Amino acid sequence: MRVTPNTAEVLDAPPPHEVYANAPDLRREMHQVLALGAERDGRKVRTVPGPPVDATAAERAWLLRRAALMDRMALDDPGPGPVGAAARTAGQLVLYDRRHPGLVAGPHHPDAITLAPSRRSYVRQEYAAWTAAGRPGT
Repeated sequence: MRVTPNTAEVLDAPPPHEVYANAPDLRREMHQVLALGAERDGRKVRTVPGPPVDATAAERAWLLRRAALMDRMALDDPGPGPVGAAARTAGQLVLYDRRHPGLVAGPHHPDAITLAPSRRSYVRQEYAAWTAAGRPGT
């Protein structure tokens, strides 16, 4: 558990080894996140059959998966490059969730962690909630 400095609220995100226990291996997840990015940017046609996906939820799922991927990579290599990339992508998810608060799945709103050093705990909270909800938006 971690106390957020701006609110003294406890951000009880599960530890990374629990959050990412059932995540795809890094190589597979990287491929999937890149493919989602290509679909998002219009460089690739969506290949999953079925009804159209809500664009706002799909964008959020991509941001979340990308932030979680960068977090996992930074856990494997805690150098300044990977840690900085994880912090940047976590910040992008926080900004998106502030604009779309109805998509926040975890117990803590992104503003609860405004002063947290990298916002990576928020990514872990949201990834855990997203997987528990059946991975909506994908």
